[in-house]
Amino acid sequence: MRNPLLAILGAGIITQTSNCPDLPAEATGLPTVGNSPCTGCGRCAENCPTKAITVTCDEHGPVVALDRGRCLGCQVCVTGCPAQTLVEDRTTRTATRTRDALIVTNRPTKGQPDSSDRAPFRRSLHVREVSTGDNAGDLEVLASTNAIFDVARFGIHFVASPRFADALLVTGPVGKGMREALLRCYEAMAEPRLVIAVGTDAISGGLHRDGYAEANGVTDLLPIAAYIPGAPPHPWSIIHGITLAMGRDC
Repeated sequence: MRNPLLAILGAGIITQTSNCPDLPAEATGLPTVGNSPCTGCGRCAENCPTKAITVTCDEHGPVVALDRGRCLGCQVCVTGCPAQTLVEDRTTRTATRTRDALIVTNRPTKGQPDSSDRAPFRRSLHVREVSTGDNAGDLEVLASTNAIFDVARFGIHFVASPRFADALLVTGPVGKGMREALLRCYEAMAEPRLVIAVGTDAISGGLHRDGYAEANGVTDLLPIAAYIPGAPPHPWSIIHGITLAMGRDC
């Protein structure tokens, strides 16, 4: 039988040393609004399955707005944009502190707010995850704890009970059947406490939005400290979002 210690020593260090690097070649990034002027054709808005894109006009011409909180990353808008106004974003630093910051446009936008109010969690954070029906998102959260990403080195630890947690990590669209359980979990946490929405489903409901299950995400139910877009988000994006909620940036 192979010696486990020798196997570990022989494998060397596999943890990524650079924080939040760009996506690898095999991964697909979220779309963003590039520098090319929009023609106003509206194809992107017509083809988007979650209505994440709107195209309007102002005195300067066509205005395209992409709501990453609804975006699935399907790339239909990127491949179908004749002007290449919508392009692929390879960064993993996609999380935001506000819902409005998830909307990217070809017009100037405001920066994110100060995070000094989250100072108690700057050094460490205990997290309780609640899945309301997003297995893909759950797997990416799990991947963030493996040896490659090693979320624990940032002082982030997952706990089994909300009574021991500083933050509630929510995945899934939060249908009616999970709403009470989620709220009870939040109420069991001590103050101060944070809520982090992981994935398009948790932010807006995604494809489930406005359906019979009223699965429109957690945004309107609880105060959110960080929004992590993607369907599902990359583990580095999850780590980036958690550190933002802590009051720092990985």
